[in-house]
Amino acid sequence: MAKKFSRPKGKTRTSFMFPALHEDVANAVSHSIASTWFCQNNSDEGTNNIYATHVMGRFSCNNNACGNGWSSKKVAILIRGYAENGYNAEVFNQRCKTCNKLGALVLDKQSYVDRVAYRIQRWAGVQVERQNYASKRGMPHKREFCEGCKRGVCRQKDE
Repeated sequence: MAKKFSRPKGKTRTSFMFPALHEDVANAVSHSIASTWFCQNNSDEGTNNIYATHVMGRFSCNNNACGNGWSSKKVAILIRGYAENGYNAEVFNQRCKTCNKLGALVLDKQSYVDRVAYRIQRWAGVQVERQNYASKRGMPHKREFCEGCKRGVCRQKDE
């Protein structure tokens, strides 16, 4: 059984890519797209499409003195499209509201796969039903703690 959450490899950074989830994305689009590929290059160079949206995740603070943890339904993600159904997705970190240190992200795998697969299919011209996500009230989005906001790619506004 697949894990629901995926932790990025390496040290804490302002953004992450999850090439290990490519197989799940490819499986999710396999009924409508013969093949897709993951671009390891984390840049806009060579893209033919770019789309900003959100996924879900959990964060924990790396500052032992703080010990803060939080979940977020508004984790910024930038999906890039390349020729022949290529893609990558950059997921942006968040900072602890108590100490302002970068958090340790645990990505909600299903929200990532769903969002990336949907976007790849739309770019490929596949007629897919629009995903409806019920808006649930949670903690307000704070731009100063969102690395996606700092990069200008987060679609969420301060609440």
